[in-house]
Amino acid sequence: MVLKNNEDEFIGCNDHTLVIEDDGRRWVTREPAIVYFRKDYWFNVVTMIRKGGVSNYCNLASPYVLDEEALKYIDYDLDVKVYPNGDRKLLDVDEYERFSQRWHYSEDTKQIIQSSVLTLTDWIDQGTGPFSDEFINIWYNRYLELVNHNNRR
Repeated sequence: MVLKNNEDEFIGCNDHTLVIEDDGRRWVTREPAIVYFRKDYWFNVVTMIRKGGVSNYCNLASPYVLDEEALKYIDYDLDVKVYPNGDRKLLDVDEYERFSQRWHYSEDTKQIIQSSVLTLTDWIDQGTGPFSDEFINIWYNRYLELVNHNNRR
């Protein structure tokens, strides 16, 4: 469900949504998640709202493009996971390195991705955007309002 879409950012929420991986695997999300994209940053954030607390999965990726078909971006296979207790972990470094060689990522692209990891870390440390409880409460409550409104129809 689209919660906000303007020229700079896209915020949505999904809940029990079908995901189809590029290898054809299919699965359904288990909990609501706020998705956050900015046009001027090379990452996006999926905030999963679970009974045990909020966790974030951050994809290092190109800025998004939204067209008639879908929201699109290039995922560079390097991720940061933020756990409910605040711990974080850089994931899939080996995949990133393997694909950067296979797909010949330019030095500029590699530099942007490295810089984006630092920006993302700053956002996490400072509680910016999707790493803020206030942000999550505002957008998750907006999602619930829209779902309740649609269910009353």
